[in-house]
Amino acid sequence: MKILYLEDDIALSETVAEFLSDEGFDVVTVYDGDEALEAVYKGSFDMLLLDVNVPQINGFRLLRELRAANISTPAIFTTSLNSIDDLSRGYNCGADDYIKKPFLLKELLFRIKALLKREFKTQNELTKITKDIDFNTLANELIIDNQKILLNPKEVLLLKLLLKHKNECVSFENIYQSVWSFDEMHSDMSLRTYIKNLRKHIGKENILSIKKVGYKFVQE
Repeated sequence: MKILYLEDDIALSETVAEFLSDEGFDVVTVYDGDEALEAVYKGSFDMLLLDVNVPQINGFRLLRELRAANISTPAIFTTSLNSIDDLSRGYNCGADDYIKKPFLLKELLFRIKALLKREFKTQNELTKITKDIDFNTLANELIIDNQKILLNPKEVLLLKLLLKHKNECVSFENIYQSVWSFDEMHSDMSLRTYIKNLRKHIGKENILSIKKVGYKFVQE
């Protein structure tokens, strides 16, 4: 699981990032709102961990902009702001959880795992792709006109990634990082083959090629 962590306190950032890395998370640290915004638009994350009072764009405004852009990545605010008005602002911006500083690292871990578990359950429901096509993410199969079609493991990972970021361009770099493990060789040709196979099932018009950037799953 990949986490974007926005925190301008370098010592705290290093402590939290090291702890979460030891727990098996891939943590990308940024120190101001502009960096965070750029990172989200360039990459894909499973969770956003956001401080509020940071340079450039503050956490509240940052998340509000992301939600307005239809980026629904789960988000937790970590902040010393503790009034009921601050809490209300955080949730109104689109936060999924809110943890007050100072916090225990284990409490943060519990909240992250609980939120990811909830998100995973949501993703494991039957996903509508088109009027006549559904994707069962538990069985890893497409259902087309009530006929079940099994996909190979790489096609499953690729389709899940594109569906998770529907109507967003997923870069080649993020696809390679998400679909291939670190010790596997990937290639443009193999990716094009998997895309071609998916298009045969769900339609070329639903998976767009963004020249020199990546691919986008389009859904009205």
